[in-house]
Amino acid sequence: QVQLVESGGGLVQAGGSLRLSCAASGRTFSSYAMAWFRQAPGKEREFVAAMSGGYTRYADSVKGRFTISRDNAKNTVYLQMNSLKPEDTAVYYCGASRVPGTPPYRSGYDYWGQGTQVTVSS
Repeated sequence: QVQLVESGGGLVQAGGSLRLSCAASGRTFSSYAMAWFRQAPGKEREFVAAMSGGYTRYADSVKGRFTISRDNAKNTVYLQMNSLKPEDTAVYYCGASRVPGTPPYRSGYDYWGQGTQVTVSS
């Protein structure tokens, strides 16, 4: 069982930056595939980024602006978000999977955090 807690969301102006963190419980964190998804009001939860075994995958909408990384010693995965746009406004969720890989769909992950709100003003 893995518990995930996101933090770092907030209100930022367009063009600004934020770094989200996702702290995970469990002694086998380093073996888990990790991902970030987001959900805007009235929309489906969508894939943002994932990493597993040194591989990373990004949604086209965030490629070149967002970077996913992890610190296994701290059981934490990060999402550095630069050049933020109003359309990035959403609740951001961290997901984890025991299966290696970077699937860009929600069912590919077994565990989820409660989410953190990111609001980008124009």
